[in-house]
Amino acid sequence: MIWLLVAVLLGALVDAPSPAAAAESAVVIPAPAVNDVKAAGPVQTAVLAGGCFWGVQGVYEHVRGVRQVLSGYAGGDKATATYEAVSAGRTRHAESVQIRFDPKEISYGEILQIFFSVVHDPTQLDYQGPDAGPQYRSNIFYAGGAQRKIAEAYIAQLNQGQVFGAAIVTKIEPSRDFYPAEGYHQDFLTRNPRYPYIVINDLPKIEDLKRLFPDLYRATPVLVAAARN
Repeated sequence: MIWLLVAVLLGALVDAPSPAAAAESAVVIPAPAVNDVKAAGPVQTAVLAGGCFWGVQGVYEHVRGVRQVLSGYAGGDKATATYEAVSAGRTRHAESVQIRFDPKEISYGEILQIFFSVVHDPTQLDYQGPDAGPQYRSNIFYAGGAQRKIAEAYIAQLNQGQVFGAAIVTKIEPSRDFYPAEGYHQDFLTRNPRYPYIVINDLPKIEDLKRLFPDLYRATPVLVAAARN
């Protein structure tokens, strides 16, 4: 991801590879047996890490009920919450997204179902696709006991059902401070749809979301840039 970012910052224009070269395929999984009930209430927040935040943010920006998705860093300290430091893999941070969602339209369990099915492979330890290091780990940062209960129960359910070919390695930890990433990382997928990394690794995830979760998919993404205008 680092060398790709350099090319973007330099304004390099390259031809996009074929989407047929997609890295990982989505997995059809059952809905969580333990879930919260959709009901009107204050906007809630979920913080998840599942590899490069470009694609994770891009997926959730296309999910109905999501009000905002920020790319950023979670799990470490403010002093090291920069892309340069986190990329070294020694800050305890994970590339993460902060998802603000309407609990009347989408449940926390559905957020996690998309996370495990479409966003990433939860059996990969400290890497996702071409990106390796603890900063790309699978991690759920729960906000409160209800989110923790749902996350733990869902992982147990998926492991017991042997949904994946290996055990889920996703860490479950209490939410700490979330630090938004630099501006050039926000809405990266939408702003760079022909970028090779995006075409190969992330655009197929948007198609998988549309195919597997048609009731939760929305064609027009909710963007950070739009909220700032």
